[in-house]
Amino acid sequence: MAAMIGEKDIDKLLALLQPVLLDDEYVFCSSPSLGYGDLDELQPISSYQEQEGLSLLLSKSAADSAGLSYSSVFCGITLSVHSSLDAVGFTGAVANKLARNGISANVIAAYYHDHVFVPADKAKLALALLREFES
Repeated sequence: MAAMIGEKDIDKLLALLQPVLLDDEYVFCSSPSLGYGDLDELQPISSYQEQEGLSLLLSKSAADSAGLSYSSVFCGITLSVHSSLDAVGFTGAVANKLARNGISANVIAAYYHDHVFVPADKAKLALALLREFES
């Protein structure tokens, strides 16, 4: 099966952004004693092995049930447009739009889409701001 090639043109990407707010709340956790694959039973949506330890992005409820500590709660926004991993300036434009409005953006690029995690209390504002690209 041939993979679909994602869009690279920044103007098209922003016009077709289609941001979707995810239903759950998420947290970032890290532990120096964990290695890649540990805590898979918590079904993290992302993990990364850093020098300081394993970083996990998982639902707040999963972190709470496992007794993991975190400092902030986020909501996720999926940018539904199929972006190319080679697109230049796309995530920068998204992050800059949010930054100009005082919203931090933790962007994760996956194969088909980019995902932005913003403070939970600013999620609806972030969604509205991102929808402005489409008009």
